[in-house]
Amino acid sequence: MTTDEDLADKGDTRGADGARDFPRMWIGAVPSLDPEGQEVILDLDQAAAEPGERLALLLLNRGHEGEEGVFYLLRDDLSARYERTAGRLTVTLLARREVLAHDLRSHPEEVRAELDALAADPLDADRVVLLHRGLSTGFVPAARDGEWQPVLLLDHAGGPVSGHCGLPALLALFERGEASLAVVDAQLIRAEG
Repeated sequence: MTTDEDLADKGDTRGADGARDFPRMWIGAVPSLDPEGQEVILDLDQAAAEPGERLALLLLNRGHEGEEGVFYLLRDDLSARYERTAGRLTVTLLARREVLAHDLRSHPEEVRAELDALAADPLDADRVVLLHRGLSTGFVPAARDGEWQPVLLLDHAGGPVSGHCGLPALLALFERGEASLAVVDAQLIRAEG
């Protein structure tokens, strides 16, 4: 598992209060799914203030349940992109603008306006960037049968968690049925360093 010590002075930032601001991204195992696996896990908080995170949570309603509490999303609904450069792994969470616009039709105008504020994906103008998170790590996502390892989104209530205690706390929520995992297809655009 990647911990806060792995992140110290390697790309994490400081908030306005001087506290370390962690990327809410981990490399680790989900014991109930595969105790030996190494997954890329992003924290999605239902109380998020960030518009892209709130819109990503909205798209999780499009998931199809596999194992209990684990939902799979179609690539056209929500997808991820890995990039490895100089010892850093970043994940960009993307959605089709038309899918979001369709899902936002019944929401208030201020929520619909958040879609217009999102940046377009520089590699696909039909997509918008919902989240961009990264951390310093030597982990390289695995490829099997021409498909890259998916990204797991851990959806929960109760506020964001961070640091080395964050992932175990989130996984405990999942084990108790208080959080769910969404499996999002991913691609790798660059693998360096």
